Amino acid sequence: MNRVILLHGLWMPGASMQWFASKLAAEGFAPEIFAYHSVADGPDTAVPRLIELLAQSPADIVAHSLGGLIALQALHEAPQLPVRRVVCLGSPLTGSGAATGMLRWAPAAAMLGRSAALLQHGVDGWKGRAQVGVIAGCVPHGLGALLAGFDGDHDGTVAVSETRLAGVADHVVVEASHSGLLFSAEAVAQAVSFLRQGCFAH
Repeated sequence: MNRVILLHGLWMPGASMQWFASKLAAEGFAPEIFAYHSVADGPDTAVPRLIELLAQSPADIVAHSLGGLIALQALHEAPQLPVRRVVCLGSPLTGSGAATGMLRWAPAAAMLGRSAALLQHGVDGWKGRAQVGVIAGCVPHGLGALLAGFDGDHDGTVAVSETRLAGVADHVVVEASHSGLLFSAEAVAQAVSFLRQGCFAH
């Protein structure tokens, strides 16, 4: 059975990935949820812990929002990790306009905690060994639009354009909001397609 590590996003508990994990298990995968403190600790603590977990045995990754940034940061810092494929769900890989908007207002900026810099700036174009696929949502339900002033399609928190990172293997847009990606049958089907074949069903 293929081992799949699931990472949640900002302000979310590990349990937020439970539904997605159950669907992957039903498809024959062996899911493990990686929980971390997104505000109090952020990537400085999460990335080394994730590297340690991924080094134990080969695995794929499914990561929501900030989790996708943390996953790619871990693979950037430890390129030898035995990770074959990564699916990012609504991850602002090129940087989050909503996070940048929050940073302009001190009380809101504190809510991003130690993850602020990674969310604001994103990650560099992907050149790693693992294949990366990105699933973006386009149902605009969320408060992020008030902070970011999106021009194009978005999922209420992250713009579709913010999910388009150079070097990824494939990209697909599904009918879901940012949090709705975690409970979307279409997102699950696309994730399974990518984990098995390295591409989405277009």
